[in-house]
Amino acid sequence: MLSNNVKYYLRPFGFIPLKDLNHHKKEAIEVKGNYYSDIEIIKKENRKISRVSFLVKDFYKLADKNKQLQNQFNALTKKINNQIFKKKKSLIFSILNITPDSFSDGGENLNFKHNCDKAVQMIKNGADFVDIGGESTRPGANKVKPNDEILRVLPTIQSLNHKKINMSLDTRNSTTMELGILAGVKIINDVSALKNDKKSIDILIKYKTPVILMHMPGTPKTMMKKTNYFDVVLDVYDFLEERIKFCESKGLDRKNIIVDPGIGFGKNLNDNIKLLKQLSIFHTLECPIMLGISRKRFISAINKHSEPKDRLGGTISTTIHAMMQGIKIHRVHDVKEAKQAIDVFEKLNEK
Repeated sequence: MLSNNVKYYLRPFGFIPLKDLNHHKKEAIEVKGNYYSDIEIIKKENRKISRVSFLVKDFYKLADKNKQLQNQFNALTKKINNQIFKKKKSLIFSILNITPDSFSDGGENLNFKHNCDKAVQMIKNGADFVDIGGESTRPGANKVKPNDEILRVLPTIQSLNHKKINMSLDTRNSTTMELGILAGVKIINDVSALKNDKKSIDILIKYKTPVILMHMPGTPKTMMKKTNYFDVVLDVYDFLEERIKFCESKGLDRKNIIVDPGIGFGKNLNDNIKLLKQLSIFHTLECPIMLGISRKRFISAINKHSEPKDRLGGTISTTIHAMMQGIKIHRVHDVKEAKQAIDVFEKLNEK
């Protein structure tokens, strides 16, 4: 009999291009539109973690004898019913920070007309949503009062709604959420995973609004002091799993939830690399996964280009790496370039 302290995680790997699938189909599993030849079983028991990998055909034999593994496998291969995808394979969320101090574009988008023109161009370049934020969440950033945040973002939201542009709102404040939703925002992107403001979940329930739950230890001000993980991948997984259960307990349907592992938020270089190498583990959460790696500092730590706008190559490389792990939602600054990379990858991966 299994101990209550035993928990299993599954990570598919061994990406198989669709053009090669006929040679491997009997020995592959489909996960969110991609095919894989291997599965890693990660077992956590109290403070001990073990990892062992199997070919898919060998994994089936083991899973037949273990209910927890069966449940995880069913979650891994389950098709997600999420209301924002429709028929698209991938989604691009373009970043529009209306702040004076964001790490990459701080101070660039404080003019109302410029914001609206830039958002329109982002959509023309291939963005599916414009992700609007009025508070910098870079490491060490100070908290912004909700009233100031609202004054920054609301005029742009109202104007873009008039232009019928799809928008998400990057905020952790319930008041900003409600006014944004009333003004036309379709998705809330909360870096605190609804932990910053206890009223946030009530707003989402009230308006039946989808939410992106991101992992961040502490706050932007304190998160880089909270990088002591037992196992960063499993710790982030457990956090997101708990937040999903919290939302469901309050009445928010899982089909309205997207998760984000929070690259760069309270993680050092090694933490970020571990997460990026093991992104496919998050599929058993049964939610679409958003990845925000655009222009982030870990790229410079690898390649030594210090300015955020010089990190496009690393951004594209990481995006393709993530797509091979089944990541479908990409939050980016450089829409045209990201769209081109995604389109080419999807075309090359066709049968």
